[in-house]
Amino acid sequence: MRKNSIKNTRINEMVREELANIIRGGLKDPRVNSMTTVTAVEVAPDLKTAKAYISVLGDEKALADTLKGLKNAEGYIRHCLAETVNLRNTPHITFIGDQSIEYGVRMSHLIDSVMGKDSGSGESFDETFDADIDDEDDEEDMDGEG
Repeated sequence: MRKNSIKNTRINEMVREELANIIRGGLKDPRVNSMTTVTAVEVAPDLKTAKAYISVLGDEKALADTLKGLKNAEGYIRHCLAETVNLRNTPHITFIGDQSIEYGVRMSHLIDSVMGKDSGSGESFDETFDADIDDEDDEEDMDGEG
């Protein structure tokens, strides 16, 4: 089975959903944050290993604690996964911290702050953009091209 095959993609999604259900409902470890999300899972083509990308709402300490709790509960999670997902082999799971959601939120705030500074000058971005286009049209008229 190739890494990007339809079957592998289906297995990745199925394992991701089941891991999310197990983490949400089956774990009682206080280190595992209740706002834990399984963003993606990559199961190897031989179904022996899997990488689970975990995102946690909070700071880096919350992510580190959650990853420690998940690593500690890896055997239980693998057992539950074997019961719910019918695969030839139940993969060994490696949990990896995923900070892409946090990065996206931070970039969104930065964009909002930059846009807020532009609107504080009395002009919106659209007005500034339209004015720049009008200036270019005027320069073309002066050159005699159009």
